[in-house]
Amino acid sequence: MQRDDLVDLNAFLTVAEEKSFTRAAARLGTSQSALSHTIRRLETRLGIRLLTRTTRSVAATEAGERLIQKLRPALDGIGQELEALKELRDKPAGTIRITTSEHAARTRIWPVLENLLPDYPDIHVELSLDSSFADIVTDRFDAGVRLGEALAKDMIAVRIGPAMRLVVVGAPAYLAQHPAPQTPHDLAAHSCINRRQNSSGGLYSWELAKDGQEIRVRVDGQLAFNDGGFILRAALAGFGLAFVMEDQARPYIADGRLKCVMEDWCPSFSGYHLYYPSRRQPSAAFALLVEALRYRD
Repeated sequence: MQRDDLVDLNAFLTVAEEKSFTRAAARLGTSQSALSHTIRRLETRLGIRLLTRTTRSVAATEAGERLIQKLRPALDGIGQELEALKELRDKPAGTIRITTSEHAARTRIWPVLENLLPDYPDIHVELSLDSSFADIVTDRFDAGVRLGEALAKDMIAVRIGPAMRLVVVGAPAYLAQHPAPQTPHDLAAHSCINRRQNSSGGLYSWELAKDGQEIRVRVDGQLAFNDGGFILRAALAGFGLAFVMEDQARPYIADGRLKCVMEDWCPSFSGYHLYYPSRRQPSAAFALLVEALRYRD
């Protein structure tokens, strides 16, 4: 079926229902001559007359009546589905797929979902926990969550968390045997717990900065993980220094199981942002979630 067929069939059904080209044209918002041309085009394409026209009335032929019996439920069904889509646009409902890191999901997204979703049972959320930079358009995600400094320029970005900081920590037992580093160059003398990056597959170079001076340091040690939780566990076990999210280390620093070193080399940076294509027309459900996640100082 061609796209024009549906238009022509709807025009035919309207004329048959109104039994008048004048009334049907008014209902369709077109001219009587244009409507007559549409019906003639449809009849020519089908090779059969669908309407009998007189100066006083319009009636369906036997073939026209047969077509009407098939068309009316089909077009009614299409109309009902279009109305349902309008309701979906206005009512928070549907599935939202988001790619995010485990840390962002646990600290920023889940606390919001836990409070929001019970009030909106028709909203479904799928979180894909992945630290690599997924192409949200190609992979059919509605949005992604990444640090603000890593966002593409053609995306709409909404800040969903405060500024963050990575800190260098070590267990007291480890630091008792190894003098605490004062500068990035001192890290060469330490056993450090490496992070394997999911995106590139390479080892993460620690990004440190002080007084406008930025430096990336490649560290060495016995262990490497692609998971922040295990990096923290290895540091707690005394295997060396770790470079971890401050909020993850804070409870262990507070109870004395970890000590923070080189704090003056650990500045804060832009926190998590939800991002999505600028051309995206947000649904009511997506707009609701964005507002719930939006960070407010």
